[in-house]
Amino acid sequence: MNYKESAKQILDLVGGEANIQSVTHCMTRLRFVLRNESLVEDTRVKEVPGVMGVMRKGGQYQVIIGNDVASYYKELAKLGHFSNQSSTDDTGTKKNLFEAFVDVISGCMSPLIPAMLGGGMIKVLLILLPLMGILDDSSQTFAILSFFGDAPFYFMPMMLAFTAAQKFNVTPMLAVTVGGIMLHPNFVEMVNAGDPVHFLGLPVTLASYGSSVIPILIMVWLMKYIEGFFDKIIPNVIKSFTKPLLILLISGLVALIVVGPLGTFAGQLLSSAIIWIQGKAGWLALGLMAAFMPLIVMTGMHWAFAPIFLIASPATPDILILPAMLAANLAQGAAALAVSAKTKDKNLKQVAAASGISALLAGVTEPALYGITLKYKKPLYAAMISGAVCGVYMGITGLESYAFAVPSLVSLPQFIGGQGNGNIINAIVVAVISIVLTFILTWVFGIDEVDKNETEQHIEISEAVETGSNDPKKIYAPMKGQVIPLEQVKDDAFSGKMMGEGLAIIPEEDTIKAPFDGEVTALFPTKHAIGLTSDSGIELLIHVGIDTVELAGQYFTAFVETGDKIKKGQKLLSVDFAQIKTAGYDTTTPIVVTNSEAFIDVVAKEGTETESQETILYIV
Repeated sequence: MNYKESAKQILDLVGGEANIQSVTHCMTRLRFVLRNESLVEDTRVKEVPGVMGVMRKGGQYQVIIGNDVASYYKELAKLGHFSNQSSTDDTGTKKNLFEAFVDVISGCMSPLIPAMLGGGMIKVLLILLPLMGILDDSSQTFAILSFFGDAPFYFMPMMLAFTAAQKFNVTPMLAVTVGGIMLHPNFVEMVNAGDPVHFLGLPVTLASYGSSVIPILIMVWLMKYIEGFFDKIIPNVIKSFTKPLLILLISGLVALIVVGPLGTFAGQLLSSAIIWIQGKAGWLALGLMAAFMPLIVMTGMHWAFAPIFLIASPATPDILILPAMLAANLAQGAAALAVSAKTKDKNLKQVAAASGISALLAGVTEPALYGITLKYKKPLYAAMISGAVCGVYMGITGLESYAFAVPSLVSLPQFIGGQGNGNIINAIVVAVISIVLTFILTWVFGIDEVDKNETEQHIEISEAVETGSNDPKKIYAPMKGQVIPLEQVKDDAFSGKMMGEGLAIIPEEDTIKAPFDGEVTALFPTKHAIGLTSDSGIELLIHVGIDTVELAGQYFTAFVETGDKIKKGQKLLSVDFAQIKTAGYDTTTPIVVTNSEAFIDVVAKEGTETESQETILYIV
């Protein structure tokens, strides 16, 4: 194989050095971040000798090579000066603004999901335990548990500052410090006091940034340019102390004077528009509010309506925000439960179920919104449609909330009041419509999972192999877990079988063992993938998880090196799958025979579960 010539062709076809912001490689593919992906013709790249396929995913243009990828990368590196650091600069890909916005939000929010789920479930307990008589809501224990539950949400800007800093290549602790400036108790005290505040003579908008999302994301994105500017102009001899000083001064100023207030002003504008629409057509205002409530909450603009919903009482009932939140919150919960019921991914099933319970029982929608509906988009559309329908119904019937509580199934009593029982009955009707309609729509819209499809021919071959015909070679399971076809793996390179035949295992233990006697022919530095060759000539790739190359070796421990001889059952890797799941990665592990073309067939043994060292593949 002429690696040099193929590397040169790939470089030319992706737009040359000028179009490449960075390039790295994993076990099987070159990963380009391009300035303009639209310049690349996939069909021509696929024709390059050695290229198995291409993928456009997560802002990367991925050229699938296979086990020889390191050789191609080595030759590619000789042809130009490329950064090996991932970048989030505009790649030029023709995404609509909403998709690009959602990609940034989802990427930054995903690591926060466990904290939000924990806080949400504590809020559920705080609702249920007093109702069961187990905990007094006036006790100190209740008060302490309250800020346990509130902490992940209130300090969300600081956590987002860290994840966004990683995405935008900003110094993480400087970004976190700016988040801390926006949440500092002294600033919060100034906001609560309500007196005019000035910084360097400039007016500071009195706004609360606790639980907000958009202001800190915008701020960290701007910090990329602020940090880059000072990095260029400050002499190296004084950079160690002047650079962080100036970055914090300028970033803090911009955060409090410019970026932070944008959300406040937008919220005030939205508030005025909705109140005006409500005066003209209340049913339309509620329909719009309930439909777009997830996006309004995501930006933090719902606090612009605080003067309306915080004073909700029998004397001054809220007929706008809290009713809209009832429909929207329950819709988020129902959408998450529908995803949990429909998905075949065990990890997603568990996260979606917990997120749905949090939204339905406590009205805490952040886990469902950021971890499920926004990420998969179609469930979000289902929830918004359902919210609009319920909003119109509430506007027509005049639903009112007589107390301030975060709307949920448990807090439905906030709608008891008025003449007779009509209001609470309407609230119950809204709850039922929201849950049922959203569940049905989410189920119909789907979440873009590949359906399982095993052909009769495959079954017949399996039966033939079981009888021992053609003296098949065997590959044993490297771990215990659930077995799924490659077609169900959420990565086109594997599901499209670009690198060969095989199957995948959703692991249930942390140790990966040798599937046969042979040799370690490749072990990537990040330890997320290992290439093996059996004594009988089978070349096997074990790729631990999807996109886990991004973890840079974290949670992986290798017990072998390239060139080591191995025996069946020998310990190869130790992987902390729990931590990988918590980090937001799919742990599905493809096991692929990369030289499948050298054999008549590669057949998976029937069954959906396997123990470690059970036969899982027959090579005919």
